[in-house]
Amino acid sequence: MSRISVLPRLPFEAHIDLTYRCNNDCLHCWVRQAPQHNCRTAELTFYEIKRIVDEARVLGTRKWSISGGEPMLRPDFPDIFDYITSKSVSYSLNTNGTLITPEIARLLIRKGVKMVALYGATRETYTTVTRNPNGFDQLMQGFRYLNEAGASFIVQLIPMQANWHEWAQMINLAKSLSPVWRVGAPWLFLSSDRNTQDNDRIAAQRLDPKIVVELDPPDLSQDTFHDSHCGHSPVDGCFFAGCIAERRIFHIDPYGGMSICSFVKDPSMRYDLRKGSVEEGWEIFIPSLGERRFDVTEYNEHCGSCESKDDCQWCGVFGWLEHGRYGAPVESLCQIARETTRSKQLREQNHRRYFMIADITIRVDSDLPIDEKTFDEKFRSFAVAGPGTDTVSIHHYFEIPDFKEEDCGKELYRRTPWAISQKNGVYIYRGISSDVEDQSIDRMVTCGIDHNDMRIYHGQQYQANWRNGGLHSLTMLPTDQILIARLLADRQGFYLHSAGAIINGAGMLFVGHSQAGKSTTTNFLIEAGLTGRLTVEILCDDRNIVRSRPEGWRVYGTWSHGDVPLVSSASAPLKAICFIDKAEHNRIEVMEDGIEMTRRLLACLIRPFVTAEWWEKTLDLIAKMVKEVPCYRMQFDKSGLIVDDIARIARSDNYIQS
Repeated sequence: MSRISVLPRLPFEAHIDLTYRCNNDCLHCWVRQAPQHNCRTAELTFYEIKRIVDEARVLGTRKWSISGGEPMLRPDFPDIFDYITSKSVSYSLNTNGTLITPEIARLLIRKGVKMVALYGATRETYTTVTRNPNGFDQLMQGFRYLNEAGASFIVQLIPMQANWHEWAQMINLAKSLSPVWRVGAPWLFLSSDRNTQDNDRIAAQRLDPKIVVELDPPDLSQDTFHDSHCGHSPVDGCFFAGCIAERRIFHIDPYGGMSICSFVKDPSMRYDLRKGSVEEGWEIFIPSLGERRFDVTEYNEHCGSCESKDDCQWCGVFGWLEHGRYGAPVESLCQIARETTRSKQLREQNHRRYFMIADITIRVDSDLPIDEKTFDEKFRSFAVAGPGTDTVSIHHYFEIPDFKEEDCGKELYRRTPWAISQKNGVYIYRGISSDVEDQSIDRMVTCGIDHNDMRIYHGQQYQANWRNGGLHSLTMLPTDQILIARLLADRQGFYLHSAGAIINGAGMLFVGHSQAGKSTTTNFLIEAGLTGRLTVEILCDDRNIVRSRPEGWRVYGTWSHGDVPLVSSASAPLKAICFIDKAEHNRIEVMEDGIEMTRRLLACLIRPFVTAEWWEKTLDLIAKMVKEVPCYRMQFDKSGLIVDDIARIARSDNYIQS
């Protein structure tokens, strides 16, 4: 099945600020105008907004973000909100919450993301920040209206110097108001009007860079802050060429100015929708911004040559906001970037480890620290220093994200302990209880179709397990096979219930289910090695991996052992497969019946959540193995004499001819 790798340049999402006027007068705000400011006469009318929404919808816009200022300050907010959301698949709304009425609360029942700002845990602090004496009580009333109406919402905490002393109380208050809360952007930008008094006030609210990074720690699963489309680096003097080529979002200010994002305040970088259409703005004006050339001398001397560049939030529009020059550095962002680089280095030391199995490197990241005791000793031989040529990732989080059943897409499988769904090319695994009355989710896993990037969300109760250490799987799930067995299908490999060993340099597998004698065979081989009869390295006594490589079949050890706790990350050319059975005698005989060999391999195949594609790849691989790898039927008793026959196979150069 083919997948779209490059989205067409269509405006899938739009952001609109309905007004910059606000009933609050927050210390940190960089756009605020007074409620009665004469700019209100220049704001788009409801009918102009309807026309813009309709034109955008024709072009493909299906998601809208609504913000301000305070959007509810407009008397026609209910009409605007109703119209925009009726023309959208999804929406988000930012509000300070103080103007919510019962009528508006009922309107906000409509499914979407509603973020309500919280500036303090107490009336005193809230008033200090917002300079609105009645604001705290109005906000609490707004929360009550939302809850009474049954409208879900996210409490968005806004950190700054004036409220930092009660940050812990703000978090507790947020948790009491809603099951979902988040931290708003902890860095602040100056006002583009260059008003010294206003900008001094904003700058005074900036937090220490170390605190900013603690609030917004670097995500180790991302190599840099900047995707390829970000306007961080100019191309031939064009700051925004890459951004515009890849961006599928546009922004509209309260006066009909259209541009690439809300931070663009340079009038020459905005298109007047009162004089033209959304189509003209999207297809002609915005692409022209990508071709606009700027003097990059200042950029090259500072941001362009900075060693913390990849860890910086800087963009040319921020340089313009702060200094009126697109190439200008922003010192507050410089400080944050340097702290981010330092924090990232520490997090890589304390929150990241690498392991290799079957020539696949698994990078493990965690929000909680990783030390030498986190994982069981069996992983030590699999640990490696860094990424390899084939690296996949696991990231552990210790909080279940907020979601609804309908957000998980089409359910593909439900059997304790997993319910598995797929939506937009993403698999969603939810840990479910065997008790049908228990609807709680204690774990959640998300990953792409190829399973190369797995994000695992654990309930907070699992933090103690992580800190206690001695974990027996890298995924912190009952087994790592949910990940590795899926990865192997795309890499010409699979897991087998088997004991594996390297005997005199040859890889051998002893295949069978529980009680077939895998651990017994392993102990025979260990004894033969100790007495010098054979040179033996045990790979694993219960589960091993085979892969078809360009040079031939190889067998690899795993950490999923049974009764014998010896494991090895080693691998070797696969010399033979022995299907084992306990008996009253010792005998190894060649198998030539391809159907029987296939049947026995399938019976011992370790399966993940399977799909038709997985089965097709794996069945083809098993058919190939049956033709290329010698297979034997091995019957043995408790004497251990079977080792002599095993040794003869290991020394033999004879292969079964297909």
